[in-house]
Amino acid sequence: MALATKDASPVSQKIGQLVDYANATLEQISPTPRLDAEILVCHASGLSRSQLIAQSNHSLDGLGCKQFDLLLQRRRKGEPIAYITGHKEFWSLDLEVTPDTLIPRPETEHLVEQALIHIPPDRPIQARPFSVADLGTGSGAVALALARERPQSQIVATDISEKAIAVARQNAHNLGINNIEFHQGDWFAPLADTQFDLIVSNPPYVRQTDPHLGEGDVRFEPKAALTSGAEGLDAICKLVTQAPNFLAERGWLVLEHGYDQAEAVMELLKGAGFNHCATYRDLNDQPRVSEAQIV
Repeated sequence: MALATKDASPVSQKIGQLVDYANATLEQISPTPRLDAEILVCHASGLSRSQLIAQSNHSLDGLGCKQFDLLLQRRRKGEPIAYITGHKEFWSLDLEVTPDTLIPRPETEHLVEQALIHIPPDRPIQARPFSVADLGTGSGAVALALARERPQSQIVATDISEKAIAVARQNAHNLGINNIEFHQGDWFAPLADTQFDLIVSNPPYVRQTDPHLGEGDVRFEPKAALTSGAEGLDAICKLVTQAPNFLAERGWLVLEHGYDQAEAVMELLKGAGFNHCATYRDLNDQPRVSEAQIV
């Protein structure tokens, strides 16, 4: 199928044909070529996924085809769909994402699930709000999911990246979520002497020499939000050793980590004086989230 190029005027094409063309083009570079194709056509046409199916025999005009062609070329070069469209769904929330933030991943929803267990769904009016800190918030995905599910809680989210904090704030504004404060700073630095009932984090935990850093979508993501030292444990070690100073009595720490780091994380937690240490597996049966309580 001939699409727009810089040397040719764009011509209209049927929407279904564009999806098929993009699917065939992306089969060798994407694990989800059909989904990618549909998202790109939706983004170029302004249609929803359901409208895309219903209007597959309708034509996209020349300008729409040109826009689609530009998007497809970006994807062919490996750029993540989320950065191309500027959006990613997480916990049924439509989040803005940019190359200044990690792309929220489905396995991190398990971190949200485990954290929610420790946040009461309601609280007596006279009681102080349940307090949560989300460290290394990135796009705000985890903090926003917790805030949406537990609107009576008070959440503080931090990130060292000023640009990431700006994205997180914009997401909170777009979603109408107002029980979060965002602060720029390194891990615990913006928290002063505050103590929290729960600290949650999806920190960088990839080894600096991990070969996967040169593959797929992660090539385009901020390395500082992915890697953490030779063993991938530097950030986790800092979180575990400093968290007791910021947790209220019987407070919980809940962390995401690499599938092969559970044993090391358990040792760190016990060495820092935590109790009730446990690790939970994700939907792929990989040990992904660990938690512990300070007493």
